[in-house]
Amino acid sequence: MKKIVILTGNEQRHKYFRTLLSNSDYFKVIGSFCENDSASLKKRTLEKKESSLLEIQHVLSREQSEKDFFSGYIENTVDKSNAKIIPKGAINDASVVSEIERLSPDILACYGSSIINSNLIDKFESRFLNVHLGLSPYYRGSGTNIWPMINGDLSMVGATFMYIDKGIDTGEIIHQIRPEIFLGDNPHTIGNRLIKKMTVTYANIIASFDNIKKELQPMSDGKVYKRKDFNENACKILYNNFREGIVENYINNVKKIENDLPYIVINEGLF
Repeated sequence: MKKIVILTGNEQRHKYFRTLLSNSDYFKVIGSFCENDSASLKKRTLEKKESSLLEIQHVLSREQSEKDFFSGYIENTVDKSNAKIIPKGAINDASVVSEIERLSPDILACYGSSIINSNLIDKFESRFLNVHLGLSPYYRGSGTNIWPMINGDLSMVGATFMYIDKGIDTGEIIHQIRPEIFLGDNPHTIGNRLIKKMTVTYANIIASFDNIKKELQPMSDGKVYKRKDFNENACKILYNNFREGIVENYINNVKKIENDLPYIVINEGLF
């Protein structure tokens, strides 16, 4: 049974992630290093003087939706990941890196930590997994599932599993998924349902690790967004799209367009 160390954050979504993985029957999580939420989207938004009421409402509703999706599981399931809470950015500290190396895991599984710039990348080459919430290379940077919604294209919402390399979300793609979308959905329900699907898929990838196949990689210059790009105007467009029926239009048309959707990686080695 493979030994896993998780590198993640400590918001509701990250607690759900590490708890679910730590209860797998197919591998053993021997440790998780969880950066605190001192730089969370909510805290950054509330501390920024320029934040509009709409932006504040956006992050508060995001937080509530995470509680609705994940808190029941978190509160009723034992976290067996041996979680260690560390400061934001400390995932690259020499003491943390040494502790991870001492645990001698077979695989490192990353989700939602700071950018890795330590020698762990070399030491765990081809054994260091990451998930990017967004479909690479079509959307890169920050907010890569919010921006497809702002741009009116729910077909470009998804998650990308990849090997970590020394670039930012540039590693070889292992597998990609799109979310299920239902009537009544909003940005947060779509995002959190995707996170639940992502977590189960991540567990599948780890369990199937020895059978993972190399797949054709998507090619695109893509669209790149920075944190500062998401402002009040972008937030207005986002919610206006939902009021004007972006979900209904997607559900009504997805079967017609599915053969024309941009290519994503589907790994044939997963069970």
